[in-house]
Amino acid sequence: MQKELISEISSPLMSFIITTSNHQKEHLVECINSILQLSLNAKEREIILVDDGSEELVASQIKELLDNLLYLRIPGLGNSMARNYGMYLAKGKYIQFIEGDDYLLQPTYEHCLDIVRFHEPDIVTFCFSKDDIGEPSYELPTPISGTEYLNNNTLLSSACSYIFRRAIVGSLLFSPNISFGEDEEFTPQLFLRAERIFKTQTSPYYNRVDKYAPGELENKDKIDIHMDNKLEVILHLQKLLDTVPVAERQALNRRIAQLSMDYLVNNIRLKHSLISLNHAIRKLRKHGLYPLPNKEYTKKYMMFRKMIGTYVGRIALLFLIKK
Repeated sequence: MQKELISEISSPLMSFIITTSNHQKEHLVECINSILQLSLNAKEREIILVDDGSEELVASQIKELLDNLLYLRIPGLGNSMARNYGMYLAKGKYIQFIEGDDYLLQPTYEHCLDIVRFHEPDIVTFCFSKDDIGEPSYELPTPISGTEYLNNNTLLSSACSYIFRRAIVGSLLFSPNISFGEDEEFTPQLFLRAERIFKTQTSPYYNRVDKYAPGELENKDKIDIHMDNKLEVILHLQKLLDTVPVAERQALNRRIAQLSMDYLVNNIRLKHSLISLNHAIRKLRKHGLYPLPNKEYTKKYMMFRKMIGTYVGRIALLFLIKK
């Protein structure tokens, strides 16, 4: 008991895991400084910077900041493994993932930190901001379970869109073989482990819009990998249905249905072909994922389900959903 108490006292409150791969130096510096400017003192925070094989050694670019962080270079292992290494090294009671070209907005992020400090959450969710101000909201939401959250909300699956308690992770990891959509596999599983989720309306995370290099998802091979990964995530979550209680199964079914819709939307957006869309539908049907469940999840879901079920509707979707 005494050992556990000493460990709790000596551990930082927050571990910030930054993953980077060829991000611009000024963006990375801005990211790190946004953490250093928070109200956390040096003992309350740790910053773990995981470099996934940037062409130029990141450590030499940020020499003036190295004393404030732990730097790890793992060339070419991918974002999933970078995050897994970060979680392995993290000692904080709570974890926040950050992409190396994004940054935190102090006034609004402090609200999330206050919830972490004073209300013992398992997860604190927030919104992304596309400007450097962020939408302030200082309302304290009522905590709900992960099952209730998934049953009543459309999940923002990005692993950067929430703070989470390290203790609830257990053996959960990001799948190293998933290049696109690894967050969509990790996040719903993490949420189902949570008993106290605080859903805030604040926007403390500045997310740069263009995450892919120019033309990256115009390459046919990359598009095929993207679509295959998306389906692999859905099928893995589907396999988990037999391992969870009934209430959690209902919540997970909702998420699987929404991801199946996203899979078809991405097929339209990236391939823009009726032949390809019909092929994607056959793949889902083969695994019992199509037709999409007749549920009133959201207005968007209900409308899409109705349109994708007919030839005319599919033609209309191909016209409406642009590349």
